[in-house]
Amino acid sequence: MEKNKYYVSLVEGEISHRPHDRNGYLEISATETELSNLRRKFENMHDAGVVTFFRAHLPFVEYHHDDSNDKYDSNMLEVYQMLYELGNKKTREHIESMGILNENDM
Repeated sequence: MEKNKYYVSLVEGEISHRPHDRNGYLEISATETELSNLRRKFENMHDAGVVTFFRAHLPFVEYHHDDSNDKYDSNMLEVYQMLYELGNKKTREHIESMGILNENDM
C-alpha cells in the first residue's frame, strides 16, 4: 500500500494532509490502514480522557490510584509509539527528546 504524508496535531487530535501551523504538528507517512489504526488510538485516548474528566471531580481518588488515568496514559503512549514509528526524522527526534518512550520501543 502507498504511504501518504500527514500532519498530526496531538492537542487537537487532528490528522490532515496540510499543516495549519507547522510548530504544532508532527509529520508522518502512513498507509490508509495505518491511518485508520492511528485514528482509532486517538478515539481511545479521547474516550479515556472523558472518563478522567469526570473522575477528576472526585477529590478523594488520587491520580496514581485511578484506573481511568492509567488507561488514558496507556492510550497516549500507544499514540506516541505509533507516531514515532510512522514519523519522519524530525518527528522521531521530537518524541525522543520528550523521553516518554522506552529505548526498547524506539
